Amino acid sequence: MRIIYEDNHLLVVEKPPGVLSQKDKTGDEDISFLLKKHLKEKYKKPGNVYLGHVHRLDRSVGGVMVFAKTSKAASRLSEQMREGRFQKKYMAVCAKHFHEKQGTLIHYLKKDKKTNTVKASPVPVNGFKKAVLDYRVLKENKDISLVEVKLHTGRSHQIRVQFKESGHAVIGDAKYGDKKSSPGIALWSYSLQFDHPTKRTKESFICTPPAVFPWSEFKKVESSK
Repeated sequence: MRIIYEDNHLLVVEKPPGVLSQKDKTGDEDISFLLKKHLKEKYKKPGNVYLGHVHRLDRSVGGVMVFAKTSKAASRLSEQMREGRFQKKYMAVCAKHFHEKQGTLIHYLKKDKKTNTVKASPVPVNGFKKAVLDYRVLKENKDISLVEVKLHTGRSHQIRVQFKESGHAVIGDAKYGDKKSSPGIALWSYSLQFDHPTKRTKESFICTPPAVFPWSEFKKVESSK
């Protein structure tokens, strides 16, 4: 894993696709375990290493993540999340071209823990939670679109489900309807913005997607201009 930034309170990394954000029933090593092991070895720390989860990514999704190295940092970052001051942006490659090149998607979602899938409704339903995101089409190529996504809520599988419900499934997302061949799901956490928990400075971290299909299709668009 690539370490993007580190100080006494924060650890910002690039999570590889396929690595768990948090332990699950598979028993596979998660990113928190791997990072704690790294910190323990790097600083020769005795005993347990503290590392607080601030947010999560689906196993299949890669990109920038931030972890708290102190309980104070964890508390203050979590507070920013609750107050909407912690900004997360994603990039996705979606099926088809969008009629509206930017807009807001609103759905109501409910997770089925047995199947690890999420159901969606366009209208409020008892037991379903509201999910809101903004999207903006950055580029188009053939029958796919490169889209920037800003989350207003943090529901499980939110981006994947909302785009699927809108007729623009994320490329490579077999769970939610896309059957196209791809090395993995074309969803990437590319930008985090928040206030440093102790310095109170504005922090911004960007991590670009890998140059593989379908991301590479938009490099061709750039080179043809």
